[in-house]
This record gives sequence, C-alpha cells and structure tokens, in this order.
Amino acid sequence: MSDYVPMTREGYNRIKAEIERLENDEMPKIAEKIADARAEGDLKENAEYHAQRENQGLMQAKINALKAKLSRAHIVDTASLPKDRVAFGARVKLKDLSFGDEEEYTLVGAGDENYEVGKILTTGPFGAAMIGKKVGEIVEVVAPRGTLKYEVLEIHFDE
Repeated sequence: MSDYVPMTREGYNRIKAEIERLENDEMPKIAEKIADARAEGDLKENAEYHAQRENQGLMQAKINALKAKLSRAHIVDTASLPKDRVAFGARVKLKDLSFGDEEEYTLVGAGDENYEVGKILTTGPFGAAMIGKKVGEIVEVVAPRGTLKYEVLEIHFDE
C-alpha cells in the first residue's frame, strides 16, 4: 500500500479543523491542569500531575497522527474520474452472492469514513477490491471466514 491517502477537500478541511481544535482548545486545558497539579507540591506522589502528563502525551500523539495523515493527503476531484467504473467517491450497490442481500457503500478517503452509514475507505480491503469494477462484474474480498463475492449492480456519483 502506498503512502497516498485519497480524500475530498471537505475531509481534508475536517481533519485540519480537528487539529486546530486539539492544539488551541484541548492542549491548553491540559497544560493548565498540569500547572495546577504541579503547584500542589511533590510530583513523585502527585497522581493528578502524572495523569495529566499522560493525557498530554496521548493528545500530542493524536495530533501527530492527524498531521501525518494530512501530509500524505491527495485531494481527489471526483468530477474527473470515470463514471462507468467504481472509483473514489462512487456510491456502489452490490449483491451478496452467498445470501442474495443487496448492500450499498460509498467509497471515501480518510476523514470521511463512517461505517454506520456505509461510507468505507477506498484503501481498506473491501473498498480496494471494488476499485475499477464495472456493473455486472464480481468483487472478491478475502476475509478470515473465506472469500466473499459480490456482484456490482449499480454505480452512482453524487454531483
């Protein structure tokens, strides 16, 4: 898998706003709590101080991970993608060939995923297996319980 992370401009902006919120709102609150705990005296026996320092480290790790994701971001213009094949931004209706169920997914980039509403990552195993398929073609996804097979029924792009 490459370092390239496809995302929409909206997804990029959402992650950027989250970084700003964490850096400008959350980190100062933690720094204030650390200062308050430090003022209580002996740091060796100060559980609040150590807890807030740990929170600070976790928050910084989260900020660093989000910044790393943005540094690998590639903004995709979905208008330039082929409309007859599954691609980034496509809403795809599939038929599960084992059970006959129909399912619908939208292929999105990092920051836009929401599995509860069927927005799945293009870079995940399921999304990657769909990329490039046309209506009528079979998608095969290797899973722990075996290979899952789906038929592509429809491909739509929201304009």
